[in-house]
Amino acid sequence: MLSFLLRLRTRAQAVFRLSEAHTMLLWAVATGLLGAFATIAFRRCIDLLQWAISGRASGLVEMARALPWTVRLWLPAAGGLIAGGILVLSQRRASGPANSDYMEAIAIGDGVVPVWQSAWRSVSALFTIGFGGSIGREGPMVQLAALAGSVIGRLVHFDPQRLRLLVACGAAAGITSAYNAPIAGAFFVTEIVLGSIAMENFGPVVVASVVANITMREFAGYRPPYEMPEFPPIAGLEVLLFVALGFLCGAAAPQFLRLIDLARAQFRRLPVPLPLRLAIGGLVVGLISVWVPEVWGNGYSVVNSILHSPWTWTALVVVLACKLVATAATVGSGAIGGVFTPTLFVGATLGSLFGLAVHALWPHGTSGAFAYAMVGMGAFLAGATQAPLMAILMIFEMTLSYQVVLPLMLSCVVAYFVARAIGNASMYDITLRRHADEQERMRLRATQMRELIQPADTVVPLTASVREMTRIFLEYPVKYLYVVDAEGRFLGVVALKHITSDLLDKRDTASRTAADYLQPEFATLTPDMPISVALQRFLAFQGERLPVVASAEEPTLMGAVYKTALLDAYRRMNPAI
Repeated sequence: MLSFLLRLRTRAQAVFRLSEAHTMLLWAVATGLLGAFATIAFRRCIDLLQWAISGRASGLVEMARALPWTVRLWLPAAGGLIAGGILVLSQRRASGPANSDYMEAIAIGDGVVPVWQSAWRSVSALFTIGFGGSIGREGPMVQLAALAGSVIGRLVHFDPQRLRLLVACGAAAGITSAYNAPIAGAFFVTEIVLGSIAMENFGPVVVASVVANITMREFAGYRPPYEMPEFPPIAGLEVLLFVALGFLCGAAAPQFLRLIDLARAQFRRLPVPLPLRLAIGGLVVGLISVWVPEVWGNGYSVVNSILHSPWTWTALVVVLACKLVATAATVGSGAIGGVFTPTLFVGATLGSLFGLAVHALWPHGTSGAFAYAMVGMGAFLAGATQAPLMAILMIFEMTLSYQVVLPLMLSCVVAYFVARAIGNASMYDITLRRHADEQERMRLRATQMRELIQPADTVVPLTASVREMTRIFLEYPVKYLYVVDAEGRFLGVVALKHITSDLLDKRDTASRTAADYLQPEFATLTPDMPISVALQRFLAFQGERLPVVASAEEPTLMGAVYKTALLDAYRRMNPAI
């Protein structure tokens, strides 16, 4: 089978005269197809599990309402216990150092997503979600779609760079299949995972997203997760209210992520094995669902209800608080799943509460609460993911309304900057790592030579004898000694080769001093010199270090900068080198 695929790939390139770019587009089509099929298979498995438990597959919240309260109490705990056992089994069967996270496989790995480990983790997520865990199903869907891209690339022996791109295509197909948002799916991968929108990467990712979306639409019963109402026209001062909503969501999103991190830390401290930790997390969800069954699952049906039905503020506060605790317990216990959809849930609820509040204060000048819920979804997502462009496109694709663009853009951008200002928090570790790298590069671009100065130990006066200079050359592996006057001003250098030449030729050096060997013309650096200028000085110089003087007018010797330190700073400033 492998040799057949390789021959097919080579023959197709030769017959149709395909370039590497054209070939990647064709493989992106295959990845989009397989990614869509993988997400459909996972959806069907959840439906089958729900049907086996309750005899219906109409949604987790509907299933929770139909079950007796006693079953709602223990069922999520049982699902957590089974899911935890599967995770332990996957850890024991894991072979090799490959990381199962598709984001790391794309951003810092070689594109290899382990097959069996990903499969076991998806089965674990299936039991967590199917038994009522408060977590999103998009996580395992995207993981399986990315796995499809990795498997295709490995079968046809792609190099790591193209393999990573194919995994990115699979991830985009998974997001598209989960949310019916092909443009946002492509930007999710390029903005969050890849970190840049380069056409050689963006083209295949878009193709995979579009193919996945077309494939999903061919299946009977497929519909977008959210049924968005028509967004009302926004004009006048009401635009400022959406700016205020952006501030609110930007301030709340980091706290939501901190709550999840706190839950993870608390669950890690429990002296119990992983299956029991997941069972305890499920038990918390079960206890809450006895009174508030809306906490089960990812919250699709609840968000749709908020968008289309009037809710009281007390009902919104209760369901929001309970959902936050349930999600923190599920995710914090170590369950496999996604936080993307619960983030949209929190944004919709928070936006609806904000809409009710401003409508009570200004009843004749504000839109319905559902409009603020729609924008709140995008603003909270922008603050939590640190990806405002993706959030804007996702809500726009869901609504297909031009009216939503202005308030949505304002809220998402404001939420992004507010969240960045409050704290360095993001839903995805890869985003935090990329922001940290970017901050380091910005710091290095402003770095001056004063931060890299080391002591210049090889300094001699004009009166230094050849014996004294020879001793220093033997002690330090350098090619030049720095010569200074009585006030410490840099006068030039003494080269090792000149002294060595005299000694080898057995010339009389008893009366000679540093003044006799002085080279006054020598490149120097200054403390306020940028890295780029200093690098140019080093390119024209063959030595390992250069002296640093206070200024050209006052050349007091301050130390030396080593080439290795300068190149290391420059490399970290330009990681592509």
